[in-house]
Amino acid sequence: MRAFGDKTGQTIVLLLIAGSGMVAIARGMSLTFLAIRLQGDFGLSPAWIGVLIGAGPLLGAAVSPFAGTISDRIGRRVVLVTALLFAGLGLVGLGLAQSVAAFALAHIVSSVSAAVYEPVSRALMSDAAPEKLRLKMFSWRYLVINAGWAVGPMIGLAIGANSPLPFVIAGIVHFVFAAAIFAVVPAALAERSGQPTAQQTPGFRRLAAALRDRRLLFYVGGGTLLMAVYGQWSVTLSQYLTTNLADGMKIFAWLVTTNAAVVVLATAPARMVIERIGPMRAMVLGCLLFLCGELGFAMSTDATMLVGFMVLFTIGEVLVVPAEYVLVDKISNDGNRGAYFGAHSLSSVGNFIGPLLGGLALGAFGGQGMFMLFAILAAGSAVLFAIGHASPPPASLDGPAIDANGEVAGEALHRSHRPAFA
Repeated sequence: MRAFGDKTGQTIVLLLIAGSGMVAIARGMSLTFLAIRLQGDFGLSPAWIGVLIGAGPLLGAAVSPFAGTISDRIGRRVVLVTALLFAGLGLVGLGLAQSVAAFALAHIVSSVSAAVYEPVSRALMSDAAPEKLRLKMFSWRYLVINAGWAVGPMIGLAIGANSPLPFVIAGIVHFVFAAAIFAVVPAALAERSGQPTAQQTPGFRRLAAALRDRRLLFYVGGGTLLMAVYGQWSVTLSQYLTTNLADGMKIFAWLVTTNAAVVVLATAPARMVIERIGPMRAMVLGCLLFLCGELGFAMSTDATMLVGFMVLFTIGEVLVVPAEYVLVDKISNDGNRGAYFGAHSLSSVGNFIGPLLGGLALGAFGGQGMFMLFAILAAGSAVLFAIGHASPPPASLDGPAIDANGEVAGEALHRSHRPAFA
């Protein structure tokens, strides 16, 4: 596909960054206390809370790869607008739900839609930005999302966390963002034309071709373990703190604030570290910081220690998130970027595995057992990413990424071998 024009590309990137921040505020003010509400209002156990909250991301992991391939074929705009509209409807439904069944259905709709939005929005940002700016773009997007999640809960508390209003407002925010994408992106789409193979090759075949890339498979495996560690950390940690420590809710609030503050302060330095040492080394470093953070949580006896190890944990987070997106971007090209980011979104199954295994470990072995489990997952993730990065492309480096039959035939954008930790 041809690149977007400079002005149009800048407009799209700015819209997606700003819109992602607004969506994060909306979701933060409405979804932050779901686990606590399910525990307090519906009396669910930690394991059942993990199942319910993780069910949406699990289904989203199954659907989003196909959304990515469809966006390669029919355009990112249609998929993004549809996902945002359904996400908004799901949030409104959460606000109006009066039973566990209705709550679960609305949560699944919202979560699946969010899972569809994520890979397609990343693919559109890569379409719109030159390669040299993509790390900065992913870092800024990650920053505004976390800033939104930091501000959102306070807005939700001010509005009334137990009322339907935050959910209704969050739904409206999604509707407005969908309208903005519909208004801005079509002008850019009118100027671009997909590669013939990208338009003619069936989506299933493009997805299958992407999944035959061993590098991507190892990245998906490593990303799944990472997502289990950090994707839903607030779910398991809130349950541990509120049931095992005095003033657990207050400590949890401090940890959420610490996480958000460190993300804001560390994102720019983390980007410079990634640029200096490369995304793979940054990924391994981030996994080690996750491991140290989880071991630290297991040993912590007071709020000060928990806050200190949350700083380590969050620094790992700001390293691995943009580094992971850059690694996936580097093995894809214009013709298959949606398929690659979509297939990579299978790693969001970790959002289900994390709360489920964490809840089971918490109930069976206590907090120390749960934190040790997450430390092991962090170490395993580093190993999988290293293996994937060292694996060769699926075919010669000189061929197109996907041929007329949808077969992977090489890595068109990268024509020289990389060292294992470039």
